[in-house]
Amino acid sequence: MKEFKVSLLELAAVIKGGDFKSAIDDAVLAAQKVEELGFQRVWLAEHHNMEFIASSATAVLIGHIAQQTKQIRIGSGGIMLPNHSPLVVAEKFGTLEAMYPGRIDLGLGRAPGTDQLTAMALRRNNMNTQFYFKDDVLQLQKYFDKDNFKAKVRAFPGEGLDIPLYILGSSTDSAHLAAELGLPYAFAAHFAPTMLAKAMEIYQENFKPSPQLDTPYSMICVNIIAADEIEEAKVLATSLFNMFSGIITNYRKPLSPPTPKPIYAGIPELEAAVSSMLNGTIIGDEETIKEQVIAFAKQYNADEIMTTNYIYDREKRIRAFEIIASALLN
Repeated sequence: MKEFKVSLLELAAVIKGGDFKSAIDDAVLAAQKVEELGFQRVWLAEHHNMEFIASSATAVLIGHIAQQTKQIRIGSGGIMLPNHSPLVVAEKFGTLEAMYPGRIDLGLGRAPGTDQLTAMALRRNNMNTQFYFKDDVLQLQKYFDKDNFKAKVRAFPGEGLDIPLYILGSSTDSAHLAAELGLPYAFAAHFAPTMLAKAMEIYQENFKPSPQLDTPYSMICVNIIAADEIEEAKVLATSLFNMFSGIITNYRKPLSPPTPKPIYAGIPELEAAVSSMLNGTIIGDEETIKEQVIAFAKQYNADEIMTTNYIYDREKRIRAFEIIASALLN
């Protein structure tokens, strides 16, 4: 099978007993570690009105982490484009690229990254912006184009800079768009694995070459919980399970220490809901991670596997990155 790259999706999650500062510090530490281990990139996700996620000001955090790393690519996974003016996005990421040349990615999503009421606040009550996602992507490309110099509205910094765009998705809609525009496609299987197979099929079969990309480039984000022993990995994974239970029930808490069993055990509705969201999660020791991730990448013809890592203990989280790198990059 073809080789695939390995990357990290970071949300700067606040752990129980921590705060926003410690969450951001941990995100920096993780980026430095995966850079040392040979990961391809670190992406930051945009979320709003979530009291235990510190990545809402995504561009600011990208700059902070880029400053404290050396060469790993840093980007957005993603910027929720309907929340922002394309011109402002072009200027922000143009500035980042000017500061950290050759290292900045711009992943773009259509979803709000929040609830509808907060989306209205972000979009100043203009909820129609979600229907112009394709137009906004094309506008961004225009702002970055070196031939845009005759336009009356131009992005500085931004114009003429090589900032690769990626389309993010958790359904088939964005797969069609990424294929049509000839852009790399990243699928959010870490929380919405149901449509993964269909989305990958649509993207790879309908891809049209573009100035950015000659052939399809497929990225898949999955949860990987790694430890030295399988049983330890299963215990560590309860922090992730419990976090998703809180999302489903809208009873959100900081990322908490592992529990002997998931806190929703014995509640069939919650067990089924969490299982559905985490169907693609991979849990185990180095041998298990290697076997299952390689099989997963082969099944979906992935060019890159991006992992989240919701492990409560900082040292065990860092150890998990080492195990993933040993399994997949060595």
